[in-house]
Amino acid sequence: MPYSSPIRDRNSDTNNRQVIIVLIIFLTVISLIIYGLFAVINNVVNFIPISVEQRIGSLVVPSFERKNLANITNQQLNQLLDNLENKLPENSLVKRDYEIIYVPENVVNAIALPGNKIVIYEGLLKEVESENELMMILGHEIGHFANRDHLRSIGHLILIRIVINYFLGGSEILQSGADLSNLIVNARYSQNQEQKADLFGINLLNKYYDHVNGATDFFQRLNEEAKNNLNIAFLSSHPLPEKRVRRLEKLIKENNYSIKDKTALNITIER
Repeated sequence: MPYSSPIRDRNSDTNNRQVIIVLIIFLTVISLIIYGLFAVINNVVNFIPISVEQRIGSLVVPSFERKNLANITNQQLNQLLDNLENKLPENSLVKRDYEIIYVPENVVNAIALPGNKIVIYEGLLKEVESENELMMILGHEIGHFANRDHLRSIGHLILIRIVINYFLGGSEILQSGADLSNLIVNARYSQNQEQKADLFGINLLNKYYDHVNGATDFFQRLNEEAKNNLNIAFLSSHPLPEKRVRRLEKLIKENNYSIKDKTALNITIER
């Protein structure tokens, strides 16, 4: 019968425990550092000047503008946006010269870009059935500008890339403006960010129409389509519509918002 030294076994167990403890300490420290960096980004973006944000936008906006058509659809959308902007508070960070970039592609999505640009796809316009629905979407996107969520998302995604490159190798963070555009298109806001943008949007909708009818219609429709397993880009970067509708209905009830007749959407969709 082979002899096994109990002293050697005890030493081996002790060494294994020490390695595990060191590994846990190391991972904890790294996690705290990354969490701290995310917190720094969340606070720093509040101090980024609009001029710097516009320079960031200059890297990504051209790739969307190349798809844009200066047609009647683009003009009508920007007129609606201008009307909505008139209800924004004066002398505030959110009061900017926003512009819609209309992209004639069958994609159901809307995107807030650095530089005061809002991308609206043709696919989203085809899903909207009233002016009120569209204004709620635009108000939501302006809410992201007000809270500077688009800059936070860019900062978070770049930080994640830095961490991945550090541990897995590589040096390229962003190779081009197109790479940054892909980051923005695929960015997903946190639940808290989306809730704040929805709150901003519904308050602006109420200020514009003096009621909030249509605030949930678009999201209810997406919810039905999501149940049919349809691939909708809007759902990959926004919260699940069912929860969103419940939250908006709760806001409507809590604020005692009025429900009146909706306004027909008078937009001519051209390619």
